[in-house]
Amino acid sequence: MNLELLESFGQNYPEEADGTLDCISMALTCTFNRWGTLLAVGCNDGRIVIWDFLTRGIAKIISAHIHPVCSLCWSRDGHKLVSASTDNIVSLWDVLTGDCDQRFRFPSPILKLQYHPRMLDKVLVCPMKSAPVLLTLSDSKHVVLPVDDDSDLNVVAAFDRRGEYIYTGNAKGKILVLNTDTQDLVASFRVTTGTSNTTAIKSIEFARKGSCFLINTADRIIRVYDGREILTCGRDGEPEPMQKLQDLVNRTPWKRCCFSGDGEYIVAGSARQHALYIWEKSIGNLVKILHGTRGELLLDVAWHPVRPIIASISSGVVSIWAQNQVENWSAFAPDFKELDENVEYEERESEFDIEDEDKSEPEQTGADAAEDEEVDVTSVDPIVAFCSSDEELEDFKALLYLPIAPEVEDPEENPFGPPPDAAGQTTPTEDGSAHTGGGDKKQRQPSSEGAPAKKKARTTTIELQGVPSDEVHPLLGVKGDSKSKKKTAGRPKGSRGKEKDFPFRPKPYRVYPDGGAGPGGAGLKGRVEGGLSAAGSLASQSYKQHDIGGLD
Repeated sequence: MNLELLESFGQNYPEEADGTLDCISMALTCTFNRWGTLLAVGCNDGRIVIWDFLTRGIAKIISAHIHPVCSLCWSRDGHKLVSASTDNIVSLWDVLTGDCDQRFRFPSPILKLQYHPRMLDKVLVCPMKSAPVLLTLSDSKHVVLPVDDDSDLNVVAAFDRRGEYIYTGNAKGKILVLNTDTQDLVASFRVTTGTSNTTAIKSIEFARKGSCFLINTADRIIRVYDGREILTCGRDGEPEPMQKLQDLVNRTPWKRCCFSGDGEYIVAGSARQHALYIWEKSIGNLVKILHGTRGELLLDVAWHPVRPIIASISSGVVSIWAQNQVENWSAFAPDFKELDENVEYEERESEFDIEDEDKSEPEQTGADAAEDEEVDVTSVDPIVAFCSSDEELEDFKALLYLPIAPEVEDPEENPFGPPPDAAGQTTPTEDGSAHTGGGDKKQRQPSSEGAPAKKKARTTTIELQGVPSDEVHPLLGVKGDSKSKKKTAGRPKGSRGKEKDFPFRPKPYRVYPDGGAGPGGAGLKGRVEGGLSAAGSLASQSYKQHDIGGLD
């Protein structure tokens, strides 16, 4: 765990596959905490699986939503996790206890959410067909951010590295820089192609170090800008990008882009296949292409905050990409030498004597004299990789790891556990969670015995003016269904009229109790309006939609 040794002279990006993480259910999105010790994965059955990334084991499972989890973000101190699902609900979770602190219900699906990089009270939410919303968790209030064009509400937004400004981008290529506290316009510019044509903004991502950020656009070019130059240019400026990154051969569209932990590399995941392209930011040259399994589509990409490791999601499985580790035995001793072939060793005369009789007593100078000095072993120096440029100390209240309770195979042999009749149901743990005795051992539920009664999470309904309530999340769009609206990577496009033919509706949830006497064809309608069941998968849902496409 010596992070200082990572600054090697070699390349600082992953080179090969390093295994997978199987989340039991299909993974859709993932995100690292600020130190890279925990990886949160959102699944299609509504669960959030938190992995201990050092041991590569599941540390906690939170049964968060009923519908698929589409976006996740950690708080700065790692104690809170905010999630969004395809049924338009945003939830705030306490990571240690697994309890839901707050819920917000939006009128349209959530494309992305982001915790404020410094303040634990603000969350930025990007609803579909709506201006971005800034939530204040303490009083459950919200502020709708101003947009450039009221007729174009396909807007994405992101906090800058310290949360002082919010950058928003629309489908006409206009970038607005807003002050986070006052929502005043600070700077603006338009992303244009070679001619005067504009291109839609699909995502905005900031580096963890430095002032650079990237913009992923619909013209399949990733543009890298310097945030200081944007603020200097002011309103309607014309800043030039530092780099333009693209795949000139295949003209690949990009599903997801992000910076490396040190901000020196940029990785982009292809929207056509499971392929990761890595560029060096300073030069703009393509240094590596990582190919996953053929025929799989990429869903999400995340780069480890301090190590050259990338996590990518395709076909419901989290793939890990890392460097090839070469064993160097010479590192264990300074005078250790590696030999290609055997060499006859010549023993010195006094080498194996208990005491060297010929040795004279040297004076204690230099390093020998320093042995008598007291060595400070109590104070801990802060790790530079974990500190921001404007901070001197680490956050000692941060949640780096989760306690994992041991799995008891036979509860009757445990004298300190619950009585045998309760042990088959739940096994309480220190952190307030519990193992279920049957079925899935890794599933954890809130402990009912010995724990205080949970207070019900407060639910706040967010009212947004003029936002259509019949939108469908892009994750639920099925490309194979000719009746459904085809959803491409990034933000959805097209008019509202096309979506009226879409057979799937997230609301209302109505299933007929008699097993299928409802109108519209022998119980099939109940299956459709029930949405995604907790045990179902995206694949099975697509077949259901395809089968009854003409019955709705």
